[in-house]
Amino acid sequence: MTDDHSKIAADLLKGHRDSIDRLDAVLVYTLAERFKHTKAVGKLKAEHTLPPSDPLRESQQIERLQRMAMDADLDPEFAKKFLNFIIGEVIQHHKKHQE
Repeated sequence: MTDDHSKIAADLLKGHRDSIDRLDAVLVYTLAERFKHTKAVGKLKAEHTLPPSDPLRESQQIERLQRMAMDADLDPEFAKKFLNFIIGEVIQHHKKHQE
């Protein structure tokens, strides 16, 4: 009986890990697509001498993402930290375009 339970557990574990692997791929490709757009925004800002950071937009995006996180049953503080990390990367890229 124990072998049967171990097999069932192993199959369930494999199924979860397969799903995680697929979702990781979705995250990577989604982030790549997002950064293509933020790169275009950075170039546009540089061409028109706009500041690399837009604090009002960033604040609105964080609030929006936190609301979505709550709807999705995801910790809104984690969502905020995640978006702040992404925004920081985007701003660094925008600053590079202005150099």
